[in-house]
Amino acid sequence: MSALLEVADLRKSFAGGRSLFGGARPMVRAVDGISFDLARGETLGLVGETGSGKSTLGRLVLRLIEPSAGQVRFEGQDVTRASRTAMRALRPRMQMVFQDPYGSLDPRMTAGEIVAEPMTAHGMARAEAMRRANDLMEQVGLRRAMATRYPHEFSGGQRQRIGIARAIALDPALVVLDEPVSALDVSVQAQILNLLAEIQARSSVAYLFIAHDLAVVRHVSDRVAVMYLGRIVEIAPRDALYGAPRHPYTVSLLSAVPRPDPAREKSRIRSRPIGEIGSAAALPSGCRFHPRCPRARLVAARGGETLPAAGTHLPRACVEQDPVPAPVGAAAHLAACHFPDET
Repeated sequence: MSALLEVADLRKSFAGGRSLFGGARPMVRAVDGISFDLARGETLGLVGETGSGKSTLGRLVLRLIEPSAGQVRFEGQDVTRASRTAMRALRPRMQMVFQDPYGSLDPRMTAGEIVAEPMTAHGMARAEAMRRANDLMEQVGLRRAMATRYPHEFSGGQRQRIGIARAIALDPALVVLDEPVSALDVSVQAQILNLLAEIQARSSVAYLFIAHDLAVVRHVSDRVAVMYLGRIVEIAPRDALYGAPRHPYTVSLLSAVPRPDPAREKSRIRSRPIGEIGSAAALPSGCRFHPRCPRARLVAARGGETLPAAGTHLPRACVEQDPVPAPVGAAAHLAACHFPDET
């Protein structure tokens, strides 16, 4: 599959500004050197704890916010340096579905007008846009008669269907989905995920699917990238990542997912990170995960050169050297860890 999207060393820092008492706040490095690609018709799942930079990355890819450095190439064009005129031409091909299906819809517009808006904004006659909006309403499982209703008259799942209809109205090649089902009931989640799969099968649209729920990501993704404090720490084909995770943060995330078998759930050994996620405004030296890493503590306990860190002694490499993603096993499986073979 040819690359639709190519992201190279993408970065976004936010100025800290001044605190309430006049002191300077540190710079926040929300996205800090991320590279990946996405093929046509592929779904890349993006997971990580709150504060890892997932939503910021999604907005950078679409240039809804300006990057501090790095490059995004979409269909061969440099999005990060494109003029306003060039971006207007690209917008129909790059769309987004937001987490909050109510907050992303204009309450003063009917569902039909919301879906038709991107088409009229790009020059389609209003009558034609409304006709196509009615067709799109049916495609996402809503009746044509619902086009005259306002957002408050719909359920959460129906509102998300409206958001999806609006996103696909211009036949995009890429849709960024930012937690599209996290606010929905489980049964409604399944309906939305099936709908997204049907749309992708028809149109070969590529998805960047941002989520917390690892079970959902496993269901929808071809590949999965794991983010921690502004970096991708592991990226691999779905089955490889879920079957044999190589970064300790990925292991910890998967360990927290409950299993349906009570006996296996009770007996299995969990790998839990120590403490809470750090701050992008105060990044640790070396590996960003080392203050929370259970693997680093196990490696240190076996001997070798260590340094005092995180209230204990940890391997010198973890404390001093920032690892870069490197192949582990298959070439398509990358992990940013000094000890990827430790289990």
